[in-house]
Formats: sequence, C-alpha cells, structure tokens
Amino acid sequence: MPVIVWFRQDLRLADNPALAAAVATGEEILPLYIFDEAASFGGASCWWLHGSLEALGDELGKRGAPLVLRRGRAAEILPALIAQAKASVVFWNRCYEPAAIARDKALKSSLAVSGVEAKSFNGALLAEPWEVQTGNGGPYRVFTPFWRSLAARAPFAAPLPAPKKLRGLADVISDDLAEWNLRPAKPDWAGGLRAAWKPGEKQAAARLAHFLDRLVADYADARDLPGVEGTSRLSPHLHFGEISPRQIWAAADAASHAAPEATRGVMSFLREVGWREFTHHLIYHWPEMVDRAWKPEFEDFPWAYDEAHLVAWQRGLTGYPIVDAGMRELWATGYMHNRVRMIVASFLVKDLLIHWRHGAEWFEDTLVDADLANNRAGWQWVAGSGADASPYFRIFNPVTQGEKFDADGAYIRRYVPELARLDNRFIHRPWEAPSATLAAAGIALGKTYPMPIVDHARARERALAALASIRKS
Repeated sequence: MPVIVWFRQDLRLADNPALAAAVATGEEILPLYIFDEAASFGGASCWWLHGSLEALGDELGKRGAPLVLRRGRAAEILPALIAQAKASVVFWNRCYEPAAIARDKALKSSLAVSGVEAKSFNGALLAEPWEVQTGNGGPYRVFTPFWRSLAARAPFAAPLPAPKKLRGLADVISDDLAEWNLRPAKPDWAGGLRAAWKPGEKQAAARLAHFLDRLVADYADARDLPGVEGTSRLSPHLHFGEISPRQIWAAADAASHAAPEATRGVMSFLREVGWREFTHHLIYHWPEMVDRAWKPEFEDFPWAYDEAHLVAWQRGLTGYPIVDAGMRELWATGYMHNRVRMIVASFLVKDLLIHWRHGAEWFEDTLVDADLANNRAGWQWVAGSGADASPYFRIFNPVTQGEKFDADGAYIRRYVPELARLDNRFIHRPWEAPSATLAAAGIALGKTYPMPIVDHARARERALAALASIRKS
C-alpha cells in the first residue's frame, strides 16, 4: 500500500530519515507538503518557502515522485489524502515548536484510531532534546555544559544519501504553488531578497562548501565583523531543512582533518550549531518561553512601550548608525549579521525599554531564517530574561560596539548610504562631527539623517533602574 512522506521543515532529499524510511518499504510514495494556515509565516519566510518548495518539487519530480501541495489545516487535509491514496502509513520528521508538537501528537492519535500508522524521525537535530541530560537526568539550563555533553556524543551518524529514484503515486492532484501567492506582487518588495539568496538544497550544499573551502579558517575572528564575508549564512537553509546539522557536522569535521590549521575556526562554527541545538532543547523543555520570560521575575519588568520609538527602530532611523545599518540590512535582504542582531536587540529592550516580544515578532516577519526557538531564545538572552543570559545588567553601547566591530564603517556605509562620505572618526557618532565636516559629507542632521532618538547614557541609567526594581521585588 502507498506511503505518504509529509515534508515540513525538512525540504531536502539527502539525510532525510523520513524519506529514507519510506523508500525502504519498497512501496509507492506520495511526497506531501501542507501549507498549514494555522502556522505562523512572516512575509520573508513565505518568500523563501516558495523557492524552497519549487526546488524540492523539481528534484522529487526528476526522481519519479511529484510533490503534492495542499493548503489548509493538517488535521483535515492529511486524513482526507490518506483515504484518497489508500495509504497505510505516514512518515515525517519531527518538529519541536510547541504548537507543532501538540498538532503531531493529536494527529498520531487520530490516525491510529483509523488504523493508519504515523512514524516520526529526527531529521532536524544532532540529538533529541530529551537525549542530552545533566548528571541528575534533567535538562540543561546553561549552554557551555550542554555543548560539552552534546559534543561528547560525536561522531554522529553519517548523513543519509539522497535516493536516486522514487516510486511515485500517479493521479493525485496538487495545488498550484503560484496560486498560494507566497511571493509579493503589489508591491514587489522582494528584490533585495532575490539578489541575496537562492533557496534550495543544492544552494545550501554549495554555500556550505564555499564556507568550508574559503572562510572557516578565519571564522573565529571574522564572525563578529559585519562588514566582511566571514560567516556561513546557512541559517535560512537550516531553518527550512534544506541541509541538516549532521551534514554540516560531517563536512566541517572532514574539513578540519583535511586542513588542521582550520580547526579553531571549525570548532567555533560547530559551537554555533550547538547553540541552535540548545535553543531547541530549551523550547522543548520550557515551551512557555515562546511568550513568557524564562526567568519569572522578568514578568514584572517595567517596560515602557513607545510606538514612535518602535517604528524608528524598525525603519532604521534611530540615529545610531550601527543599529540603523542592521535594521536596514534586515529589511533589504531578510537577514542580519548575528553580532548586529545582538546590538539592535539590546538597543530595543534596554535603550528603549520596549518588550522583547515586539522585537521577536518583527524579526519573525522580516527574517528569512525566522526560527522560533533561535529567535525567542536569542531575544530573551539579550533581554536578560532567558537561559544562560549574560549578566542581566549588560547593556550594549551602540557607538562602541560599532567602533569595535565595524571600525572602518564598511557595513554602515553599505546600508546607511547617507553617511557614506563621513570619515571614520565620526561614522559611528555623526552628531559629534563639526558642521563643516557634515556639510562636506552632504549630511544635514535631523533632515538627511536623524539625531539619536535617545541619549544612550541616560537610557542606560533608566534601564539599570528598571532592572534594579525587579531585583528588589
């Protein structure tokens, strides 16, 4: 009897345990993707999803099993398609977001009642969240011991090869991907995304190879410099499952053995893969952290919402060049350098005292790598309310952070072109530049570029007072 492979956040053929298990049955395969309207997809994620499904559909079609698309609630569509195809079993790879876990548990139960088996696999993580435990048998709350425990499990299972041929199921009608309108048309705001990215499994593999061949040796130092090409930029490919952590680990480990001088960079890179694992570990064990502070005392934090400040932050018009560059990179490309993500997040929650949820939601609408676990854990880390957060009173200075990590202003000049002619002495603090210097650079503060919307020194004192108030309570 036919089997269904339900693709979700695993839009690839290689190292796909659910697909491999389906192939091993020898039965006809119906590859399925459901655009579940109950799920949350931001605009940038929808743009990426279209390209990723297009690429996946092409590869599946070449191998003899066309991808079937359905739009709606999985709880309604999956049973109907099972009945239509007379399928006996459904295979899928696990998701770890709270809503996905609840959905999948309910589906497994309902399918079992009707005599259909659902088999799930780990296709997204190096280790399941329940497998990495402390000595007491509980979940980790701090990253470093978690990372040591995870890394000690290496070597991980070798990645599975992509199937060369599939036995497809004929005569199952699919939705037309174009009719889902995942890509913007009126207006078409995705030009920057098209210039920066190409979704799909092949591009993910090519990006990994480029990083390991040319960049990884310098990664430990270059990863913090937004003005240079120093990171892998694999995060959206990982989020949509176009590449797996096992593939990344195996390739990085091989690169380290082939070029021992790159080992420091490789280990620094794999540690970041470990951080992604940690955030999924957290969201699995503490699902409430999606919406609530992981540290309960932060539920009483005296946030000070200001809509004008939030809009200025979103548009990259705060008057702090490194913050504005990051927010404009995000809007233009659907991506932001990780160091700058920390800077802009600190500015929102500590300089402006705006709740981290507003920042997390904006990121989830505008990022092509809008991973719920990574995003929410990252925002809480910066806010001080999350697991393994640095001392909660740490408040990034946007000027000194810019001077340290974008010393020559290359990143700022790229994304804040109105400051491009300002010299390095003032590129991070244009309000201190003499009038003649500003005029020579074509800058009129308050007109062509804004004055700072808050004074950082005063904002820092306000944030410290707010943090002190919850400590006392």
